[in-house]
Amino acid sequence: MKKLLILTWLLMHFVMPPLFAKGASQKVDLPQVLIIGDSISIGYTPHVTQVLKGKAVVQHHRGNAQHTGTGLKRIDEWIGKTKWDVIHFNWGLWDLCYRHPKSKVQGRRDKVNGKITTTPEQYEKNLDQLVTRLKKTNAKLIWAHTTVVPENEAGRKVGDDKRYNEVAAKVMKKHRVTINDLNALTREFPASLFIMPGDVHYTKDGYKKIAKQVSESLTTSLKGE
Repeated sequence: MKKLLILTWLLMHFVMPPLFAKGASQKVDLPQVLIIGDSISIGYTPHVTQVLKGKAVVQHHRGNAQHTGTGLKRIDEWIGKTKWDVIHFNWGLWDLCYRHPKSKVQGRRDKVNGKITTTPEQYEKNLDQLVTRLKKTNAKLIWAHTTVVPENEAGRKVGDDKRYNEVAAKVMKKHRVTINDLNALTREFPASLFIMPGDVHYTKDGYKKIAKQVSESLTTSLKGE
């Protein structure tokens, strides 16, 4: 019997793996961060994940958040059952985009003959509903101002990014939501950081620069500052 007990002890301590690996336990204990947004956020999220590795679990919902109308339809799905500590979110570039069914440009964009996706008035109403829903998670919320619209963008008018961000700022002030001004950041980007002239997307280096500011904003929020 004594030999059997000794053998069991040896197996438990030197042969059998622990029930919960340290890495898995630590990962569960890390703060949970959700990033909501369009293709711009999809571009910078992997870099944010890398910067905050070991400090937070960063996730982006599946797919593209598109415009605020899509957000209203799918926000419950994106939030899911996870208890989020911080939610960093944005809608805008799709909302202010003009599209026309006969346009041959990618995304049916056409700022001359097209129709605006979401008017500023509707954008304000939609955002108000979305923030009200997000607040129910009890997560700390960070709004990301919509990134800059460059010259010669096929479906977006220069200056509309500023106009829609002013609407968003009004909503965020009402709900006391922190603003991460990605518009001011990207407005200063040289042409080399855009994927091509007239495109709202960025190169890898461009996304890394955006990710740096997003990571700093998240870190500040996680520390409770």
